[in-house]
Amino acid sequence: MEARTSETWPKGDHLYEPKWDGFRSISWSAPDPRIDSRNERPLLRYFPELRPALDQLPPGTVVDGEIVVVIEGVTEFDVLQQRIHPAESRIKLLSEETPAELIAFDLLAYKGEDLREKPFSERRGALIELLGSLEHPWHLTPQTDDEEVAKRWFDEFESAGCDGIIAKKPDLVYEHGKRAMTKIKHRRTVDVVVGGFREHKDGGKVGSLLLGLYNENGDLHFIGHCSGFPDVDRVEIFDRFTELVSDDSFGEDARMPGGQSRWSGGKDLSWTPVKPGVVIEVSYDQLEGERFRHATRFHRWRPDKDPEHCTTDQLELPEGPGFREVVVT
Repeated sequence: MEARTSETWPKGDHLYEPKWDGFRSISWSAPDPRIDSRNERPLLRYFPELRPALDQLPPGTVVDGEIVVVIEGVTEFDVLQQRIHPAESRIKLLSEETPAELIAFDLLAYKGEDLREKPFSERRGALIELLGSLEHPWHLTPQTDDEEVAKRWFDEFESAGCDGIIAKKPDLVYEHGKRAMTKIKHRRTVDVVVGGFREHKDGGKVGSLLLGLYNENGDLHFIGHCSGFPDVDRVEIFDRFTELVSDDSFGEDARMPGGQSRWSGGKDLSWTPVKPGVVIEVSYDQLEGERFRHATRFHRWRPDKDPEHCTTDQLELPEGPGFREVVVT
């Protein structure tokens, strides 16, 4: 079951939970212990340290949750991604250096009984009872039926790795593959400098703009990209930045746009540098270190803004409790 994204809070009675920044996972107990991703790909090979967690489950039990890696009180998605690696020796090393943990938020089957047609409030009660008998690396995600409390969590828990709030109706049955929940996400705006672009696969129009902010050394630091332009504007934007092509772009000592990796799926990631000078306002939902976790959303051109004033101190870094202070262990 998945969630539709919203920037407003849903009406009516709901149960609210933090949305953790990790890999969505379905954990199965004996007789076939395994962990599946949301698209049913096996994950246990990449997280061998979680096998003992599956052994704790009663036979015939299936738990919906999230795999996370927690470092200094914060879930770290970049570190988590490093685990999807072809080399078994590398996986073993990382499983010891940065072990993963499991956050449970739904119970789909318990001791052979299929619970998916039960109301969510009833499944939650059974999950609480189950988690009371489980030990590390299992955690139970917090929950409240108070919207005001959930709105406080929305702000306060971001520091622990919460990237939004999930709202579920108490009588919700588990609908596989459907967007039956609501995810309320963070959204902030920032003024950024265009340091380059990628051409669209069709050619002759822009695919995405590469964005930067000036760091404390005065270098333009790559922080992410923006690609959601109407098709009618892509040619005009491409022509505009083609006229600004220059080797004077992102700083040599700052973060640069990346090339091919095991995450890029063979896509053409070549890019063209442009002379910094064009400022745009974008909105973003989440930071991963000093870069945007996801693609940003274009809002407007900022010809009135001095590029040198677009610095990394615009970014809002969350403060608040750590992961261990939020989840139920």
